[in-house]
Amino acid sequence: MRIGELSQRTGTSRRLLRYYEEQGLIAADRAANGYREYDERHVDRVLQIRGLLDAGLPTRIIKQILPCLDKPRTIYFSDATPEMLATLEHELTRMTARIDFLARNRDAIAEYLAAVRGEGAA
Repeated sequence: MRIGELSQRTGTSRRLLRYYEEQGLIAADRAANGYREYDERHVDRVLQIRGLLDAGLPTRIIKQILPCLDKPRTIYFSDATPEMLATLEHELTRMTARIDFLARNRDAIAEYLAAVRGEGAA
């Protein structure tokens, strides 16, 4: 698929996709005419990248952990520094707190909807 289709399927601008490529997060093949060509696996990869960026991870960290997101998972970091590990632990803690916060809000909204629906039926 070309960059326009990948953009449409992932909700990611073409400019951002080119940025991901510049950062080494994705790699496109080039057709004879020079156009970028992506395959189906790029859809999931771009969605993973967007999710990690939305969670607050910087692209330099995302680039290092992307191999861990593949299946089967291969975890090998020859250059894992104490700083990188500390950053990942911090991000894990922050994501866990965010997940807990979102779960509480989800539960509150679900309870509200149940109460409103219960009152409407009575």
